[in-house]
Amino acid sequence: MKVSSKHVLLSLVLLVTGFILALSYELAREQIVQSSPGDDRQWHYEDELRNKIILEQTVNRSLEEELRGYQTQVREMEEKIAEVDELTELRTTNLLDDVERLRKIVGAVQVKGPGIEISLSDSSYIPEGENPNNYIVHEQHVQKVVDELLVAGAEAIAINGYRISHQSYIQCIGPVIMVDGNQSYAPFTISAIGDPDILGKSITFPGGVHDQLINDEIVVKLDTKESIELAPYLAERG
Repeated sequence: MKVSSKHVLLSLVLLVTGFILALSYELAREQIVQSSPGDDRQWHYEDELRNKIILEQTVNRSLEEELRGYQTQVREMEEKIAEVDELTELRTTNLLDDVERLRKIVGAVQVKGPGIEISLSDSSYIPEGENPNNYIVHEQHVQKVVDELLVAGAEAIAINGYRISHQSYIQCIGPVIMVDGNQSYAPFTISAIGDPDILGKSITFPGGVHDQLINDEIVVKLDTKESIELAPYLAERG
């Protein structure tokens, strides 16, 4: 059989084609083998990253919960401090009010405000043969009025313009009354600063000081004043 050149050329082409196919297969297999380990490492790396992210998220949630707990404690402490500050402020205000009230009572400061004035006068009529001393104002009469006004909450009291304090004394010498050593004559005007309604009722309630004074033949006059001004204790009178 005669081999033609076409057969030789065809065989050569088939041979080269087979070689190329075999070489391509080998290269593809090697590439697959080489690429597989890299993909596996990449998967492990990504999985490790995911695990780290999950761990960080867990830690962050824990820290957030802890932070919320601290914030709650801070708010509670702030509320307690605010309550303490309000209580301290209230106590300070009350203390200052008490100090001011005591200053008024002892006569350390000038006082001005509404109040009442009570005038005590000797009786204008003395029956014949009666003792005149039974028809004039004595220290006990003035003292009754002063004591009643203090009980009723008077802030400040003066007798004929003389401011009195918690240490004041009233002494009777005949028709003259001494107020802390200052001579004072009838009629005796007792000025008191405070709630006029309360002070007035404390004097005029049935069977009270007003009725007792009337029974002792003392002429009593009570006036309500919108404004009374009293100088400090032992201040010089004008």
